[in-house]
Amino acid sequence: MLKLQVSKQLASFSFQFNQDITCQGVTAILGVSGSGKSTLINLINGLIRPDEGNITLNDIILVDTTKKIFIPPEKRLIGTVFQDALLFPHYKVIKNLTYGTKNKLPAKFDEIVDVLNIRPLLNRYPAMLSGGEKQRVAIGRALLTNPKLLLMDEPLSALDMPRKKELLCYIDSLVDELKIPIIYVTHNINEVKRIADNVAILDQGKLYDYGKTDQILQSDYLKQWL
Repeated sequence: MLKLQVSKQLASFSFQFNQDITCQGVTAILGVSGSGKSTLINLINGLIRPDEGNITLNDIILVDTTKKIFIPPEKRLIGTVFQDALLFPHYKVIKNLTYGTKNKLPAKFDEIVDVLNIRPLLNRYPAMLSGGEKQRVAIGRALLTNPKLLLMDEPLSALDMPRKKELLCYIDSLVDELKIPIIYVTHNINEVKRIADNVAILDQGKLYDYGKTDQILQSDYLKQWL
């Protein structure tokens, strides 16, 4: 369980989020551009500090402003995949995947490489990869840190439709085969329909609604999206 009760004053609005999120399957964070989706992700992974509040993951306190607790990002056991794959251009894929592991292959290396179908890419440089291949490598790198939770911040936004459909299938595999819970940020309702078990709608920095996907897709707020 991910428990969030946080607030952060931003230039354009005051961000507030108070909700428990089940760490199972895929939870989509849905909203228009500027609604606070990336802010929420960066509060969870520790790239942004809340002004007030607390964050707990599986009963481990990550942030508590009252107690002055702040676990740094690298110690949160949370993986993040951004819109840009952010691969090191001068390293081959295998080095990108194992960067920081002291040249030792992580225990789940073979399993993750096979689930994401990136074994044929291991000796290529990022410049030789398609956009979808780069994102699969970025997902693999995040998973090889052995996270308890995977955050995905609009990972398909730069891809064409065939690559989007392909990568959505791989995301399904992560949940089914690796049992990794995912928080998935998007403004694309079709992606939500395709992979999400639960949905949180953000509007101007506030939680508008949260619940099972089928229920949330009936929301009046989303009628103009359908």
